[in-house]
Amino acid sequence: MEYLNQLGQKAVAAKYELQKLTTSVKNSALEAVASALLDKTDQILVANDKDYEIAKQGGMTEGLLDRLKLTPERIKAMAEGLRQIAALDDPVGEIMESYDRPNGLHIEKVRVPMGVIGIIYEARPNVTPDAFGLCFKTGNAVILKGGKDAFYSNEAITEVIRDALVSKGITADAIQLITDNDRAVTTAFMRLKQYVDVLIPRGGAGLIRAVVENSTIPVIETGTGNCHIYIDEDADLEEAIPIIINAKTQRIGVCNACESLLVHEKIADRFLPELGRALREKNVEIRGDRTVRTLISDAVEATEEDYGTEYLDYIISMKTVKSVEEAIEHINRYNTKHSDAILTENSEHAERFLQGVDSACVYVNASTRFTDGFEFGFGAEIGISTQKLHARGPMGLKELTTYKYLIRGNGQIRG
Repeated sequence: MEYLNQLGQKAVAAKYELQKLTTSVKNSALEAVASALLDKTDQILVANDKDYEIAKQGGMTEGLLDRLKLTPERIKAMAEGLRQIAALDDPVGEIMESYDRPNGLHIEKVRVPMGVIGIIYEARPNVTPDAFGLCFKTGNAVILKGGKDAFYSNEAITEVIRDALVSKGITADAIQLITDNDRAVTTAFMRLKQYVDVLIPRGGAGLIRAVVENSTIPVIETGTGNCHIYIDEDADLEEAIPIIINAKTQRIGVCNACESLLVHEKIADRFLPELGRALREKNVEIRGDRTVRTLISDAVEATEEDYGTEYLDYIISMKTVKSVEEAIEHINRYNTKHSDAILTENSEHAERFLQGVDSACVYVNASTRFTDGFEFGFGAEIGISTQKLHARGPMGLKELTTYKYLIRGNGQIRG
């Protein structure tokens, strides 16, 4: 498509300009964009209100509406994320390794930008400034394809960013937004390999699967979050309930929310009735095994499908287990390799869990909600990678670089 080819050509031109920028110039531009977002808060909120009303009338679920909704506080958080990125060390140019060969060649392994990064995401307008900030700091141009449900919000935010860049004498094409919502355009974008170096999907299982299956561009898979918490027989039960409530209900529509609980059978009688009351107060529906249903009167039967479901809703699955080993086995069977936690005062059980659970982020005595680039000190994140090649977990600046070898010689030839 000519439209996409033009975007790709502009992005390639922009990437070479961005790679020449010094760290101080990039940081100054990020600060300018952060200030512009705050200055244009009202303009962004008007656009977001339009998206929100359309989505609400269309029957979007509460969890997804929460993802879509912007507030002055959330825009402040966007700006703060960009300022944190500006304050972080620039990984570009970092010498990862340096050594001399017996033949006199001096070899350096140096971090460099990836080039052009494509991002396809659903109704999450906060992704727009996060993606820009991380890509810009690492010298990458970015092409964004946001979900149609956040179209007006993404358009407004992108316009603010582009204007701020121009005010600093930097190409606006550091960030481009695909404004055609035709599915054929999205599919064609997945095959724009001649211009785009890597493609990152952010969204639900359907979107991620579509990108992985259709893209000819290398994909970094950011997975869905069927996150678990295991309450061990040696858990501090008083501490456990606030952690579970936070992990499940603080924001239900996010990938690091807890979707499934495992409870050691030895503490079920003492713990489950109290937990059931706490979840009931938050209007959470419980789907559990026979023991759970016996101890929590309004719990309904959990199916096999429930244990593998990312609800993004006020629903949680629950099961009792006999040991930490059974909990690990269950989690590794049903999880999405995102974030899982154990609540225990037993250090041996904690270590067994940390080593045994196959996830990007594994916690002891903390909410899974901390799996987040901002919380990890990355300023923001491009996504949570659940794959194992190149990047895993919250992806910050270093994960948006690759490397090349610089070899300096003085006349060597190979015999």
